[in-house]
Amino acid sequence: MAFKLLVVALLALASTHAVLASDPSPLQDFCVADNNFLAVLVNGAICKNMNDVTVDDFYTSGLDKPGNTVNDVSSNVTAVNLNNIPGLNTLGISLARIDYAPNGLNPPHTHPRATEIFVVLEGELYVGFVTSNIGQTNRLFTKNLKKGDVFVFPQGLIHFQLNTGKCIAIALVGLSSQNPGVITIAKAVFGSTPPISDDVLAKAFQVDKHLVNWLQAQQWTDNNN
Repeated sequence: MAFKLLVVALLALASTHAVLASDPSPLQDFCVADNNFLAVLVNGAICKNMNDVTVDDFYTSGLDKPGNTVNDVSSNVTAVNLNNIPGLNTLGISLARIDYAPNGLNPPHTHPRATEIFVVLEGELYVGFVTSNIGQTNRLFTKNLKKGDVFVFPQGLIHFQLNTGKCIAIALVGLSSQNPGVITIAKAVFGSTPPISDDVLAKAFQVDKHLVNWLQAQQWTDNNN
């Protein structure tokens, strides 16, 4: 009997953590974000009065237009979140269009709060993600995708996409959070404010400090352009 109670308790604890691992469920039909209170720090955004909600709170446009890929990585992410659809607040989803010039890269990054489902609309892309240290190994999973293909990047794992075709590529992605967050690895490691000690980075990457300093300077330039 004691063993059964222990199993039930562990299952309840596991299910509780599973629920807490995603965006909180809405407690009403919707909770349209009130743009007048976006500076107020809560887990989500403050709800607009129901009487003030309009159909445009659930609508945006412009995803038919390509993003500007004239930049260092030759790609552009156009996000759709509660900043342009306030009605997404508390619903636990968001969206993005990604444009890639030839040889364009969406560099290695993570979404700490969301799984990503990725659909290729045009072009050819080499995509992949790296697992956490299973045993002592970080496994790399990669795939060459073409128009109509779908791929999933699990929550929190480092992933990337590279345009391997001769033409532009376009993808549409769904994310399992209204605020998935993004940590671009190179930018976070070499461009943080204040910077991570060059002693730490030189030892972590097993490179000379002069290379670390150069990478930090390059990232600082990119961040301020």
